[in-house]
Amino acid sequence: MNEETQLASAPQLIRLFSGNAVELRPSGAWIAANAGALEALTDAAALELRQSASLRINMAGVAEIDTLGAWLLEKLTRQMTSRDRHVDVVGVSEKDEGLIAEIREVNRSVPLAVERPGLVADKLEHVGRAAWKAAEDIAVFLQMLGALCSALLSVFRRPRSLRLTSLTYQLYKVGWQAIPIVLLITFLIGAIIAQQGFFHFRKFGADSYVVDMVGILVVRELGVLIVAIMVAGRSGSAYTAELGSMKMREEIDALSTMGIDPISVLVLPRILALVCALPILTFFGSMAALYGGGLVAWLYGNMSPPIFIERLHDAISVTHFEVGMIKAPFMALVIGIVACSEGLRVKGSAESLGRQTTTSVVKSIFLVIVLDGLFAVFFASIGM
Repeated sequence: MNEETQLASAPQLIRLFSGNAVELRPSGAWIAANAGALEALTDAAALELRQSASLRINMAGVAEIDTLGAWLLEKLTRQMTSRDRHVDVVGVSEKDEGLIAEIREVNRSVPLAVERPGLVADKLEHVGRAAWKAAEDIAVFLQMLGALCSALLSVFRRPRSLRLTSLTYQLYKVGWQAIPIVLLITFLIGAIIAQQGFFHFRKFGADSYVVDMVGILVVRELGVLIVAIMVAGRSGSAYTAELGSMKMREEIDALSTMGIDPISVLVLPRILALVCALPILTFFGSMAALYGGGLVAWLYGNMSPPIFIERLHDAISVTHFEVGMIKAPFMALVIGIVACSEGLRVKGSAESLGRQTTTSVVKSIFLVIVLDGLFAVFFASIGM
């Protein structure tokens, strides 16, 4: 290309002023190859159009134009029409009419205004979403319970299918290893209840009733409840994290591909171990809490151990002990089902694993407390 051709193809934008009217005469090649020069020309023209009453664009001198050049000229026209100024475009060649018309229609649609729901509608939406989420959680819980019952029936039909090694290992983890922390916490709970009882009951001369309060609360209610909450935070979160990690690494999908039921292999031994371990932990925890209460009664309440034991024997009965022990397997079942189901709902990210683990602990503790309340109403109705 010679020098004359280059000069002819160089873009230009001649501006002619007649009063408040402006006429623009673009010429040369308005193409992407001249993007820098075109933007400089249109920016300079835009500043001068601010005070103009009308605009006329004569495109007879344009030798070549593409989407970039057409859009830059369209921006100038829209700048004028946005201020209700008159714009006239003339001299468009037949080969460029389609491009100019198409660019003129770009981004012409007005975005629809989004109506913000009112306060009542917003609250109703939140309630609806919460109800739907609760229904979904109940469905997942029942689905896991059904799968667990099916796996248990398979074990009854074929006892050798039960993985005793896995069951023993889980018993060791959730039972034996949990004994020290359970004994420590329940001992402190029993001691605190006894200390507060003596501190307040002494005002009324009712020191002996502290033993009744400690014995009934620990054996019937608080012993199993505190141990269940501790197990939910300790073993339930571990179950969710273990199964969630396996789900992230697609190990559970691999078991299903090989024709092995993940519920029978992974879930059933864990829940059975929890159902067996929680009553044992509840017994040890209750004994530790009573021992803590007796120690405080001796050191703080000036009540000798023989008197404490005799009063405790009169205050609690086998029925109170049965009430506490009956609750333990059901609480263990709820904790195990929630922990395992939340672990199997983990997606492929660490954020999902953390979220489901937190959800597992919160749901387990909530359901344990609700279940304890239901049992309290039930046993009161039958006179236990």
